[in-house]
Amino acid sequence: MLTLVRSKSEHPDFIALVKQLDAYLKIMDGDEHDFYNQFNHIDILKHTVIAYLNDKPVGCGAFKKFDNNSAEIKRMFTHPETRNKGVASAILKELEDWAKQNNFKSTILETGLRQVEAVNFYKKNNYKIIPNFGQYAGIENSVCFLKELR
Repeated sequence: MLTLVRSKSEHPDFIALVKQLDAYLKIMDGDEHDFYNQFNHIDILKHTVIAYLNDKPVGCGAFKKFDNNSAEIKRMFTHPETRNKGVASAILKELEDWAKQNNFKSTILETGLRQVEAVNFYKKNNYKIIPNFGQYAGIENSVCFLKELR
């Protein structure tokens, strides 16, 4: 049974999942890892979701305020053994609902072009590609997305 828990970045299960995410991204991003990693400090995240499958932590995600209208989705991860089982979609929906409850009108995010699964996942979940924002402007490996919350 899948259970979603809203929490903060101090939660030990969130921290453990993010460590797995960082190890994966270090391989995927190669020499660019340090650039991306500087924008992924979890201590500023106050809205995190942890997914449990049969009481085992298998995925996570978070959001933070980007501007008055948009929340930025951060630190999305699903353990490889539980991918393609709806875990990531459930986490993302919970984050979107929570952002909406906090009066955000849209969610935005950045992922790497090398993370083909992630790019396809966001497209499948009705995210639209937008020009790279903020620190990702001009970064060839970055792709940014937006979703209007209804």
